[in-house]
Amino acid sequence: MKLLTKLGLGLVLTLSVSSLELLPVQASANSLSFAVVQTPSYAEPVVTLYGQLRPAKSDIRISIQVELDGKWGKSQLATRTTKAGTWRIEAAASAQTVSVKYRAVASTIGKSTISATRSIRVKAVPEMARADPTSLIAQAGPGDRIHGMDISRWQHPGGAPIDFVKMYAAGIRFVMIKASDTKDSADAEAVKYLTLDHNAAQAVGIYTGFYHYATLPDTTDPAIVVEDASAQAQKVIWRLASLGGYRERDFSYALDLENNCVRVAGNGKCSKYTSRTLITLWAKTWLEAVAAKTGRTPFIYSYPQFLETAMVRDGSLAKYPLWLAHYGINPADPLAQPGLKNIGCFAHSWTTSNCTSLWTIWQYTSCGIAQKYGVSGARVDLNVFKGNPSTFLQMMKGTWTPEISDLLPVQEPTQLTLGATVSSTTNDPVTFLVDVSRPTQTPVITGSVKFVVDPANPFPNKPSQAATRASSGSWLLKIVGIPAGVWSGQVVYNDVSGTHATSSMPITFAVIQGQIPVPVPINTPTTTPQPIVPVDTCKNQIRN
Repeated sequence: MKLLTKLGLGLVLTLSVSSLELLPVQASANSLSFAVVQTPSYAEPVVTLYGQLRPAKSDIRISIQVELDGKWGKSQLATRTTKAGTWRIEAAASAQTVSVKYRAVASTIGKSTISATRSIRVKAVPEMARADPTSLIAQAGPGDRIHGMDISRWQHPGGAPIDFVKMYAAGIRFVMIKASDTKDSADAEAVKYLTLDHNAAQAVGIYTGFYHYATLPDTTDPAIVVEDASAQAQKVIWRLASLGGYRERDFSYALDLENNCVRVAGNGKCSKYTSRTLITLWAKTWLEAVAAKTGRTPFIYSYPQFLETAMVRDGSLAKYPLWLAHYGINPADPLAQPGLKNIGCFAHSWTTSNCTSLWTIWQYTSCGIAQKYGVSGARVDLNVFKGNPSTFLQMMKGTWTPEISDLLPVQEPTQLTLGATVSSTTNDPVTFLVDVSRPTQTPVITGSVKFVVDPANPFPNKPSQAATRASSGSWLLKIVGIPAGVWSGQVVYNDVSGTHATSSMPITFAVIQGQIPVPVPINTPTTTPQPIVPVDTCKNQIRN
């Protein structure tokens, strides 16, 4: 899909604050947001136009109209929406001295949706920028380092947008955006804001990167670990392909690896952790798969204690840039270093002979002052980049443009198989082991499973059921509250994203009446509730 159009255009410049207000101009079934900004550039002036069609529709033509001599007419600029309904056009511009108005038009069958009008006056590129591209990379962070932020759905409370113009003015030059997650529900929340944040940040001159939050498989089988890591790498490749691949202002994808719990008990506490060997194998598999496909070396994000205690030291991991979280140390101190103990070393794959860590990005606080950077809410994560502007720009070398085969499939056929089925008495849950595979015999990437009872013989009361992911394409399905009897139905796999097609398998099982428990009276002692003392989670952290 065409995500970016770059054309020469005689535009004019000056950006009013209102040009970033993403509001529709007309009330209709569809709404079309539109923003136009001059993107900092070291060569010719560049203007970025972007927005989003709601409800989201893919492959809808977006054309740009220009007002000249009091009349609206067509311009040369057009593109099509992505699956998320977003669109983006980047155009070279000539500097003028007057303001020009633009608006976007979404053309659907039988009608058009018109955006609000935006005006802009293009400014000439400074001579200094023409001579030195690094002059656009402000070193405005603590310790005169390049300042960055990482964002996710938590920076959109109540759906509030991020003011990237204010963020850029506050000195932020890169943002790492949560783009994917192992769990489908969290993944859907990430996708909700990904494309628009990506477009809006780059439009104002902020460089962008992405990260994938990993949940590891509940297995001790190395083969399943490799299979699961490969499946999660495929999710990332599909997500990156949906953005059109890597752009020239994109950092590489990062693997967010900070949780080695693979089984959670009913009380919410972890009941099983994966081994150091298996988590290291998983990480290497994922990193190698993403690097091989995209031609870019991915980052790995974690914190020193996790790298030391949850993973095996492996020299091959050190080639991946490290994004290290270490709070309570101020980067304004030129001698401050993340990854140092008060006594001794954190011994991990990025540890040097003098106990420092080979870090590229340092997440130094989770308590940045959100409003200062145009973010709704109370706090944000802040980062600094280790190198100078030249090193920073080198991180954006190498692009990857996906082919059609790299894009997310639509209703790809699946095959469901049932493993062991356990059904005993009414006192115990009925459990199914369910595996679902793609035509390649690899596991499905998204979706979940459930039991659907035969409508000719329904349950008298609706039991509760939950599918726990063991690894990619593998679930333990538990149903509680099935009465005694012989029951029939189907175990059904469904993927709400539409990536994989629905599949199912019929099953019949028996449940025997268990012992009926005798109610035991409960004597509730009278107690005086103790006041809850609030915990300051930002204590000892940097509050920039």
